[in-house]
Amino acid sequence: MKNVYSLGAMLLLVASVSGREAESPQDTVADHIRRRIEATDPNYGMIAQGAHLYAANALPRFYVQRIFRPAWSDGRRLFPQSNELLESLRSAEHEGLRAEDYHLEEIQHLVAAVAHRRRSRQSQDARMLADLDLLLTDAFLVYGAHLMSGRVNPETIDPEWHAARREADLTALLERSLSSGGPAKALRDLLPRHEGYGRLKRALTNYTDVAARGGWPRIPDGPAVALGEQDPRIPALTQRLALVGDVFAATDGDGNVLDSLTVAGLVRFQVRHGLEPDGVLGNATLAALNVPVEERIRQLELNLERWRWLPQDLGERHIIVNAAGFDLEVFEGMQVVLAMKVVVGRTYRRTPVFSAPLRYLVFNPFWHVPHSLAVLDQVPMQQNDSAYFSRVGMRVFEGWGSDAREIDPVAVDWTSVTPDSFSYRLRQDPGPQNALGRVKFMLPNRHNVYLHDTPSRDLFARAQRDFSSGCIRLERAMDLAEYLLRDAAGWDPHAIATAATAGVETTVPLPNPVPVHILYWTAWANEDGTIHFRQDIYRRDERLLAALLSEPPGDG
Repeated sequence: MKNVYSLGAMLLLVASVSGREAESPQDTVADHIRRRIEATDPNYGMIAQGAHLYAANALPRFYVQRIFRPAWSDGRRLFPQSNELLESLRSAEHEGLRAEDYHLEEIQHLVAAVAHRRRSRQSQDARMLADLDLLLTDAFLVYGAHLMSGRVNPETIDPEWHAARREADLTALLERSLSSGGPAKALRDLLPRHEGYGRLKRALTNYTDVAARGGWPRIPDGPAVALGEQDPRIPALTQRLALVGDVFAATDGDGNVLDSLTVAGLVRFQVRHGLEPDGVLGNATLAALNVPVEERIRQLELNLERWRWLPQDLGERHIIVNAAGFDLEVFEGMQVVLAMKVVVGRTYRRTPVFSAPLRYLVFNPFWHVPHSLAVLDQVPMQQNDSAYFSRVGMRVFEGWGSDAREIDPVAVDWTSVTPDSFSYRLRQDPGPQNALGRVKFMLPNRHNVYLHDTPSRDLFARAQRDFSSGCIRLERAMDLAEYLLRDAAGWDPHAIATAATAGVETTVPLPNPVPVHILYWTAWANEDGTIHFRQDIYRRDERLLAALLSEPPGDG
């Protein structure tokens, strides 16, 4: 850690504060603040009231600009802004953050001590006011940074996560807020403005209330139960579903029988949790029902953090792919205008998280098979079936240039080919068996991930759809193509259908590129407030939770 302040500021300080008796209580507090900052050990950082200060760069810079004048008191009494900030810190849990990370206990203790001394007409302790000032400033800077761009930098815990996080000069924001507007408003303005964030916050409040009332009962293990069947666990199931609004009316008939009302509630629960909506109390559904409310609360908090990693502006028209939810939504403003299922990467070929503009479409694409997929997937298929390449339209070339020589697959002894000795290029021709289907959607990025059609339609019937090699397969690719080209001259639905069946590769640039955000949400809330949870298929929740439970990161 470093103390960052300029020589010019120090000279100004020497001329104005050092070398003389403080002329006022405020000057005395300023002198203590200056000494504390100057004496900071670069190895251990700054401590106030036993608490470590995290804004190692921003905090000294803020005070140098003020010539170390306290921000939260005049040396005799606290300014109203201090209580305003204190109230904001107390509400950190509503954002899925921990108030104790922002010195809440130490600040409350010092505020009470200052108030006591004032009531008892004692003079204030300048050292204590200096500590309180430093704690309040550090709290604002750190809490503000967490609200603006997240408590955790995702790229430090997951190399597959590339977020476009927001930035701002928080020291300047704090200075402005102290003179007008107030720190509470300044902090609120840093929150994500997306409706999805607000809905998830309300979900967190709802589940926190459930936890405060004791959570929900655990449903004992037992055999699967379907409509009309009797089981002593049904009353507990009904109670569990009612706690989160999946059952809206009293059941009819025998309480131990799984009736139609409870089945309807069970289906709602299954849909919300990404399970097969069969209305049967089976093993997977029972496991989801028995996840403790505290774990669901943590899931909501983790995904609030992920919202804070996003840019404030996602684009007036944009596409969101949720890899954990296996779905895609096209937004115009805050309105979903097109939605579909998707297939994402397997657990060992995980779809990364990033944002990029969708710039062009390719109808009837060739599939230029990446080397890794060629040796790991395609060559083993050919080794097991000597007619595989011919059957699926896979061609073999020597080299990658336009003049590369094509080789008859039959001429290669594939049984002797290993990943190390493979020196060919594979290309699949357009056609009904092409892995990319009839169209691909290109958003150039360093991961070489894109969206595309697929001939494997049966996979969309699965509840969990992680079967690809990292790219994203679309359930309704042609619908997306029609939507994207609706403003492109000459590309009405008939022209699109003709291009998609012509058998000739055709590239079509978009008149206006559309931002695509490939995300990973294991919890979210729909427009109607329905709360959804999904399995952490890539185990990203685990790493994020560990990071959130660690000491807050500093800025040094």
